[in-house]
Parts: sequence; structure tokens; C-alpha cells
Amino acid sequence: MEALTSLLGAINGVVWGPVMLILLLGVGIYLQLGLKLMPIRKLGMGFKLMWAGRDAKPGVGKAAAKEGDEGEISPFDALMTALSATIGTGNIAGVATAIALGGPGAVFWMWITALVGMATKFAEAVLAVRYRETDSTGYHVGGPMFYIKNGLGKKWLWLGGLFSFFGAVAAFGIGNTVQSNSVADAMDATFGVPHWLTGVVIMVLAGAVILGGIKRIAKVAGKLVPIMGIAYVVAGLLVLIVNAGQIGEAFGLIFYYAFNPMAAAGGFAGAAVMAAIRFGVARGIFSNEAGLGSAPIAHAAAKTKNPVRQGLIAMLGTFIDTIIVCTITALVILTSTVWQEGEAGASLTALSFDAALPGFGNQIVAVALAIFAFTTILGWSFYGEKCCQFLFGTRSIMIYRVLFVLAIPLGAIAQLGFIWLMADTFNAMMAIPNLIALALLSPVVFKLTKDYFDGKDVLPGEELDHDQ
Repeated sequence: MEALTSLLGAINGVVWGPVMLILLLGVGIYLQLGLKLMPIRKLGMGFKLMWAGRDAKPGVGKAAAKEGDEGEISPFDALMTALSATIGTGNIAGVATAIALGGPGAVFWMWITALVGMATKFAEAVLAVRYRETDSTGYHVGGPMFYIKNGLGKKWLWLGGLFSFFGAVAAFGIGNTVQSNSVADAMDATFGVPHWLTGVVIMVLAGAVILGGIKRIAKVAGKLVPIMGIAYVVAGLLVLIVNAGQIGEAFGLIFYYAFNPMAAAGGFAGAAVMAAIRFGVARGIFSNEAGLGSAPIAHAAAKTKNPVRQGLIAMLGTFIDTIIVCTITALVILTSTVWQEGEAGASLTALSFDAALPGFGNQIVAVALAIFAFTTILGWSFYGEKCCQFLFGTRSIMIYRVLFVLAIPLGAIAQLGFIWLMADTFNAMMAIPNLIALALLSPVVFKLTKDYFDGKDVLPGEELDHDQ
């Protein structure tokens, strides 16, 4: 076991190391330049499409999903499902870790990662809709494994299989046991709730949603994600109103230490510029998942025939997750003095909230962490089952769902050192097949995008049947 742990540790150091981060940023920059900064220029258009992409009530006739559009969920709910998986512990613990290890400058590099990642998310969703299939149950399925198979050809099928294997395994860790464990820790520390009880409650609640499939997951995500996201941002803004005098200084710290080394101060150990870049980029990607290939699995189920339109909605996931939610967390931390006292992780965020809102700031973070983690479990259950379906066919879906739900309470009570290491490693390894596919299929993304903005019809591609 020690040998396996050492091996995984060595692999993890590579896949989350400088080379992988350069690849993720490199592909993102290439796509952003190839799209002529369109994801940034058309941000407003993306928000308009997102708002129009909600389900309309019968008779109202205002749904963005036009007559004849195919898919199971609205474009808005597809984005919310993707956000349910990305807005999670990374927004609370990940930001705090980036600041604790890389200094305030890490936040700047998180922003850069997000602006670059918008192009990556756009490309992923465009290809997901362009190359999606219809499975034997009549549902639309897509994602990196399908745009590898249908876009690059059968000779690349092994690469899609690798992505699916990594995704199916990573979902049990990053998207399940690690999440239930973090909720159990927060509930125990804040409210004294036993770990096993938290695990059982999450299992029952999550099971009721997950066993109902993508339509039920999307319905819950479509309601819960906007509510929880807005509530967290409002709570953060309350803290910033209290700390209004320090906001200017906080921005000054972010921009100055993005390019200058941070000396040790108080309990803060200090950080070189490379540490700011490394931890900012790594935590940014961990939080918004741009380039990992997870989000396009949700966007492939959207009710749309236009891959570019869904891409414009999908890219908002990175913007909302990192530029809005992570920035709120970062400013809350940097307008307090707790970050200089040696704290890290979720406890740093909780103490920073509590410093401005004594008595209940800690509880706000505990509740937010619980809801964020719960929705992450929902989103990743869908990602994992689609990866499993690609490998073993539609008959494996219900088996995967049941095993996924049963693993939740085990994660709440387990020591997760090895599981976290394995899942974190496989999570990063999902990016390798996806980045290869994005680079090779980038001409398709560029052409479809140009056609769309030139006013030409952009079709989803030929009918593809999934006969597994």
C-alpha cells in the first residue's frame, strides 16, 4: 500500500505540476487567440442567452430552446448542472489554500486562468453538442469521450476510453467521498453533528435526486445553484461592507504580489512569484474545471441544435465560478488579517467571515460548504455515470448510480488520505485526453464559431447513434 501511495504521489506531482498547468493554460491561450478573444468580447451575449435559455411555462412561448431542438434539459439547467459540480469546496477551501501557499498574488493568476479558461469551456461545449449521440434509451450523451470518438475517428477510441476510466474513478473521490467528508467535518466542528449522521442524511437526499437521472439532477441544480450562489455572494458582500476600508488595499496586495515575492509576515511563511502563479493556476483550474472535460458532459444534454449557442452559455461557468464566487472569497480573506496568522483551507475562510460577522460568520461558511458539496455530488454523479456508460453501455447506469449513492456515507466516516490522492490524480489525468482532442479539433470550433457570427446556419452534425 505504501508503494502504491508513493507511486500515486509521484504521478500527482507531475499531473498537477508545472508541465500540466502550462499545457492547460497553453491550450486555453491558443483557443482564446484562435477565437480572437470572442469569449471575453461576447460575455454579455452569453448572459442574455443564459437568461433566455430557461424553461418557459406552457403557453408562454419564450423558451430559448426552439421548436425541434433536441435534448433533455434546458440550456440554463445544463449550465446550472455544470456549475453544481464546479461551485464547491474549491470556492471556499481552494481559494484559501491558494492564498495561504501562494500569497495574495495567487488570486490574480486565478483570474488569468478563468479568462483563458472561458475559451476552453466554450470549445468543450461546442464539440460536446456537435458530436453528441443518442443512446438506446433516447437520451443525448456527449463529452470528451464522444468528441474523441466521433471527431477524431475510431482509431482514437482508446483515448476516449482512457478519459472515461479516469472520470468514472475520479467521480467517486472528488465528486463523492471527499465532498461528504468535508461536509461531515464542517457539520461536526460547527454544530456537533456526528459524521455518520451527516453521511446518512446526504445519502438519502442525494439518492432521491441521483436515482432520478439527469432531468431530476438538472431540475434540482436549476433551483439550488442560483439560490446558493447568490446567497453566498450576498453574505460575502456583507463582509466587504463591514471591511470596506480594506478593499482597496486588498486589490493592491493582489496586483503587487502577482509579480513580486511576498515576505513572511506573522504566521504567513512568505511566497515567491512562482508560488503565486503555480497555486493560483492550480486552484483556479481545480475550482472551475476548465480543460478537465467534465462540464461538456452536462452541456451535451441541453435542448439545442446549435453548438455555438450552448458554448456561449457554457463559458459563463468559468466566469461565474472564478471571477465572481472565488473573488468574493478572496476579498473576504484579504480584507481580514487572519490569512497572515498561518491558517489555511476552509477554516481560513470561516475565520475571515467570522471576524467581520462574529457569532454567525463561521456558520455561514459551514452551511455554504454543505450545500456546495451536496450539489457537487449531484453533478459529478452524472459525469461518472456517463463515463461508465461509455465503457460498459446503458445497462451499467443504474448499477453505477446505486454504488455512487452507497459510497456517500462511507466517505463521511473514512480517513480519505489515499482516496483523495487517487481521485485528485485521476481528476487531473482526465485533462490529458481532453486537451489533445481540443487541440486537434480546434479548426472545427473556429469554423463553427465563424459561421455562427457570419449569420450562417450552424447544425449539430449528422445523427449519431450510440449502440452499446
